[in-house]
Amino acid sequence: MKNVYPEFADRVDFYAIGQSPFESIDQLESYRIKEGYPWPIAEIDTDVLKELRVLQQSTKFALDHQGIITYRAGYANGGADKWREVFSDLAERAGG
Repeated sequence: MKNVYPEFADRVDFYAIGQSPFESIDQLESYRIKEGYPWPIAEIDTDVLKELRVLQQSTKFALDHQGIITYRAGYANGGADKWREVFSDLAERAGG
């Protein structure tokens, strides 16, 4: 993901979102910096986790510019080629 994101950073909004209500934004940001992730991070509202039926760590979603889920995968899914495909699709849907 770290290698793919820069190709699309100007065309796709990407956020890593914490899954635990016990993780503060400071903890998430510290982890982001430690791992060298170039994308922003955000805290999650537990109601959103329930609505999206997130049941495992590292669940991945792609939402298009209209908020429609275009991709969903679980832990260990979504290598570089898949993310390139997902980001290309999102950019195309948004007209870029």
